[in-house]
Amino acid sequence: MSETRSRVWYAAYGSNTHAERLDYYLAGGCPPGAAWAFPGCRDPRPPERSVALLLPGRVYFATDSPVWRGGRAFYDPAADGTARGVAHLLTVGQFSDIAAQEMYREPGQDLDLSEVLAAGRCSLGPGRYETLVCPGLLDGLPVLTFTAPWPMPEEDSGELRKPSAAYLRQLAAGLNLAGTWRPADTAAYLADCPGAAGHWTPEDVAALSVPPAPTGLPGPPSRCRPDPRRS
Repeated sequence: MSETRSRVWYAAYGSNTHAERLDYYLAGGCPPGAAWAFPGCRDPRPPERSVALLLPGRVYFATDSPVWRGGRAFYDPAADGTARGVAHLLTVGQFSDIAAQEMYREPGQDLDLSEVLAAGRCSLGPGRYETLVCPGLLDGLPVLTFTAPWPMPEEDSGELRKPSAAYLRQLAAGLNLAGTWRPADTAAYLADCPGAAGHWTPEDVAALSVPPAPTGLPGPPSRCRPDPRRS
């Protein structure tokens, strides 16, 4: 099987937890509120599967997004705690093209994943989403995402940023629609993320206009497991 056709899990922990937002990266187009259109992927098909995912580490909010007008979500796999996200089963080519768009690069070329798969981390540049991370495996396939090169800032560093209501609404919707977490639990989780903590309460986040979670009893989230080859 070719590298382009092999599969990986893309661990989304920000706006791409929501399938509608992810579709702009896959099929192209201009999301509501954005100032530009995404070119999309060579393969615009939706993910083969999407599952709720628990990751080692923390999600935090930093820098200022001109689209969301507040802090962006970043992921630090080395921080103490557990992060929530949605894992999308994609081809390597699709993941590469999504990563390129997040890095403000032209999609169309598969990434060399050998370093990140071997070491768990790989820097493709100094930019905010130019560091690839592989925190482990899910169903025997690598879990991959991208984040900033720096560690999660300290609370008193002045580098954390309050996320906007629109951004938290997007993240809450994506996590809720994964079908695992109750809306109140999602609200409490987001309100506790560094950058949001102290600015948003769980009640504030819960009061945002978030689409309801799927009906029925939620199932347990999938959990990213360590890669035994790196132990």
